Amino acid sequence: MTGARPRAAKKRRARERGGGGGGGGGAGAAAEAKRRPVAAAAGGMLWSRAAGPALAALLLLAASVLSATLLAPGGSLERGTESAPPRDLDQKRHVELKMDQALLLIHNELPGTNLTVYWKSERCYHCLLQVLAAVPRSGKPGKPSIAAVAVSTQHGSILQLNDTSSKEKEVCRLEHKFGEFGNYSLLVKHAHNGVSEIACDLVVNKNPVDSNLPVCIAFLVGLAVVIAVCLLRFLLSLDDFNNWIFKAINSRETDRLINSELGSPSRAGQLGDDVHPEAWRPSTVPPRLRCVDTFRGIALILMVFVNYGGGKYWYFKHASWNGLTVADLVFPWFVFIMGSSIFLSMTSILQRGCSKFRLLGKIVWRSFLLICIGIIIVNPNYCLGPLSWAKVRIPGVLQRLGVTYFVVAALELLFAKPLPDSCASERRCSSLQDILSSWPQWLFILVLESIWLALTFFLPVPGCPTGYLGPGGIGDLGKYPNCTGGAAGYIDRLLLGDDHIYQHPSSTVLYHTAVAYDPEGILGTINSIVMAFLGVQAGKILLYYKDQTKVILIRFTAWWCFLGLISVALTNISENDGFIPVNKNLWSISYVTTLSSFAFFILLILYPIVDVKGVWTGAPFFYPGMNSILVYVGHEVFENYFPFQWRLQDTQSHKEHLIQNIVGTSLWVLIAYILYKKKVFWKI
Repeated sequence: MTGARPRAAKKRRARERGGGGGGGGGAGAAAEAKRRPVAAAAGGMLWSRAAGPALAALLLLAASVLSATLLAPGGSLERGTESAPPRDLDQKRHVELKMDQALLLIHNELPGTNLTVYWKSERCYHCLLQVLAAVPRSGKPGKPSIAAVAVSTQHGSILQLNDTSSKEKEVCRLEHKFGEFGNYSLLVKHAHNGVSEIACDLVVNKNPVDSNLPVCIAFLVGLAVVIAVCLLRFLLSLDDFNNWIFKAINSRETDRLINSELGSPSRAGQLGDDVHPEAWRPSTVPPRLRCVDTFRGIALILMVFVNYGGGKYWYFKHASWNGLTVADLVFPWFVFIMGSSIFLSMTSILQRGCSKFRLLGKIVWRSFLLICIGIIIVNPNYCLGPLSWAKVRIPGVLQRLGVTYFVVAALELLFAKPLPDSCASERRCSSLQDILSSWPQWLFILVLESIWLALTFFLPVPGCPTGYLGPGGIGDLGKYPNCTGGAAGYIDRLLLGDDHIYQHPSSTVLYHTAVAYDPEGILGTINSIVMAFLGVQAGKILLYYKDQTKVILIRFTAWWCFLGLISVALTNISENDGFIPVNKNLWSISYVTTLSSFAFFILLILYPIVDVKGVWTGAPFFYPGMNSILVYVGHEVFENYFPFQWRLQDTQSHKEHLIQNIVGTSLWVLIAYILYKKKVFWKI
């Protein structure tokens, strides 16, 4: 979100490669003129159930278009009366600002003093200061020398000015959170109260823009759509409202039908029988747990949004090392729900008489397909061609899902037991049935976790301290630049090779790591298996204590608190200073316990409102949750194609990226809904 369009930005756009753009339309519907009022009212109720989710998806897409209109370049909602500063304010250096940057003009008014300006982000833990600019001494009294630099606005900045003519003597040090596209001046001069004292004053020349405004508007528009859809569904559930709607559409025909044809009890009874709501619900098919598919859909849609860029906001990107952002939540939640689905589906298949050997074959085949799809299709280097293996990335999201699925599913199949009679018939189990029935699996998981702890903290890594969990690069004051990830990175580089793991880890953003590191590496897969097994426990709670809502909620609450307390003990409620920090790149055990705690809390909320009370159907997230593999693979393969991506007028604008990413994500929700209605599901 920029201010007035500068001339430099126009020249830049002329050099950009192009794409395409397009728009959409709307459609209306009318009731048939000769339909009887009772049938019309009942049809309205059926329409509210069947077409309501479609309307929600269409309204969501329309809301994206509305957001695009409100946030369009030059729109009144993006900026105030004062225009944003031009991005090229220093005619000598021609500093062209990008997203999440501000212009800093450093004025050196000290005669005979050469300044070196150092910088680091406040989020960079124990990092070396980096040279930002060198400012020569002032040439003439009253005429300072000036250096123009771009500074980051994502987090707070720490600036340190040293006098290079006095053996790097520190002149001053300050911390400030700069605003996007703001214009600032740092005045370095002698204080008025004495010649020996130096003052560093920061002055705002041009106010920054509010870069978070598009997110706030998009959230408010989405909230308004949700409220409107809920209100519409409520109104359509009322018979009086349905009658009024259809009477307003064709009042004369409705009046004629009321006076002439509704007097026949036989006709009214036949119509009532035809549209009875229970006739559309097969009684022999057990209801599916919608909260599981809804949770999977939430994780998947968030994953699509952040993979598409998340508006290029830092909190929709993965954390550089320790800590959590929105992007760090989605993958482990998907793994957790996969574990729940493994137990629920496996139990159902075995109860239908499928042999364990045949089911094992299906598990092996599905795992193999997931790994192959991840390596061959959904791969950062797939554009090099299917036979270009020199730089192919071996680990990946689907690869990890495939391995995790195989281990957890095979483990559950090996120790699978028939559902206890007391649980299957009376719906009553012992207080620890869900845990005691899984003691062999728990023993295996504890052994796996012991292996992770032993390798992480005791494996000797050449040139690195044993048990190192840091990012390398400039972290830890630059002592271990090539030790990114400690044992996890070393194992991947040793077994897979530098060319076959991820080349651009998130740690390069702040820590300037120089070695390759894969966040979906070998060692972290152990904790991915642990995460999926915790999801299995959630599935066992839902199945063993079915129809005992209170018992299920108590167990979800217990797991939520228990895992949360483990996370508190491991992290010491600190981002960096705990024994094992929360770290998505390492998939640390504290990361698993923290995200699993969140997952149990979400199920604690979803289960009663979706499956018990039926307050929410799970739409629109339920539909992509039912077709998760297709949506994931599709969004990765078609990411760079219209209508999921088009040429932006300004590539350095958060608002344009946000609009594009919201539209692309909404389209996948709409596609998932259409496939659901057509009963098209991609199962592997």
